[in-house]
Amino acid sequence: MTRLAATLIGGTAVAMWAALAALTATSGAVPPLQLSAMTFAIATVALSLGARLAGRNVFALVRQPLPVWALGVGGLFGYHALYFTALRNAPAAEASLIAFLWPLLIVVFSALLPGEKLRWYHLAGGLAGFAGSALLITGGSLGGFRSEYAFGYAMAFAGAFTWSGYSVLSRRFADIPSDVVALFCGATALLSLLSHLAFETTAWPHGSQWFAVLGLGLGPVGLAFLTWDIGVKKGDIKALGAASYATPLFSTLLLIALGMTTATGPILIACALIIGGAVLASGDFWSRKKT
Repeated sequence: MTRLAATLIGGTAVAMWAALAALTATSGAVPPLQLSAMTFAIATVALSLGARLAGRNVFALVRQPLPVWALGVGGLFGYHALYFTALRNAPAAEASLIAFLWPLLIVVFSALLPGEKLRWYHLAGGLAGFAGSALLITGGSLGGFRSEYAFGYAMAFAGAFTWSGYSVLSRRFADIPSDVVALFCGATALLSLLSHLAFETTAWPHGSQWFAVLGLGLGPVGLAFLTWDIGVKKGDIKALGAASYATPLFSTLLLIALGMTTATGPILIACALIIGGAVLASGDFWSRKKT
């Protein structure tokens, strides 16, 4: 697989994650850890069946070194657990903004990988993307960071470092087939279920809400993690990190299209910052020949 193909495949995860907010909003009042358990369980089944239809058996990949399991499960379950905890202990806008430092951290941390270098335009593009995302997430104003929410802020920071670390370190295991993500999803579903039973009260979806849960498990919580794994292992990781800032933009545009929110002036500015930042940070991707 070429670097270009892997990058484009990884980029589809960004498009799928854009549907996360809309699908979650229409999934009813399902508690977050329960929703995580349900959607990751669906993802496990879907990804396993998909691999089987392609002639591959994901369960043959169970015997992986401990660092592979620690990275995969720690990345998927760890990020979601930290993010949910942050949202419960800090205002949503501030917590989401801090958590969404992960694309910028991917751009920065990728410089530590063999054959990668951090240039000024990588950092400038990442900062522009973060500024655009901040504008979308906060609507141009924050309630102010207050000390009583320090624990929630810390959890959001931890979540940002967890997902960026998972994404960058996955490059170290590029020889591990991406089908292993199905097993990571299964372990995450189990850990989410145990956490749900310990901390939440069960509430089931009703009627069409089940379709939203199914959509989450098949797309943003399923196939997206598989394509992201392919991208970060074999594609241009800086370009993917910068492009990830398109997630809140696409998410906002989808919510507008569905009539779940309204368009405002800052969206156009955010759009320019995010797209311009992505193009700037992925300069290497466009300028050199892919092999």
